[in-house]
Amino acid sequence: MKISHRGLYALKALLKLAEAHERGLVKIHVIADEEDIPEKFLEGILVTLKNARLVSSERGRQGGYRLRRPPGEIQVGEVVRLMDGPLAPLGDAVELAQRVRTEPRHAGLFDVFLDVRNAAAGILDHTTLADVLQRDRRLEARRGGRKAVRA
Repeated sequence: MKISHRGLYALKALLKLAEAHERGLVKIHVIADEEDIPEKFLEGILVTLKNARLVSSERGRQGGYRLRRPPGEIQVGEVVRLMDGPLAPLGDAVELAQRVRTEPRHAGLFDVFLDVRNAAAGILDHTTLADVLQRDRRLEARRGGRKAVRA
């Protein structure tokens, strides 16, 4: 499984919105600046997230973006699939299961790929944005409250 820059940026933007969930709207330039995402690229990502009904927006000076659902109801796997497609290294779970049944010589290889896909799905589909924020806080506390330095 590989997550594209687009998928990673979408997750970072959603995490920024999850942090601000109780406070309200977040302006696009704030997300872009704080998450180091090119603003024009972020605009397209937010349109995709809006069309998928993960975020909503309001126009105007006081406008911005917000999550449509609480952070505890948005799974990382949902976002990864939306932005990058299936989690499996070669197609989706149905395609892999078909290959396991029909591959003449190396069905075991495709069965391994199916196991990889299922393991990734098991983690990503049971991890919410709220879970990731909690991990962030735990890891930051373990590092002594210091934010990671960007290279």
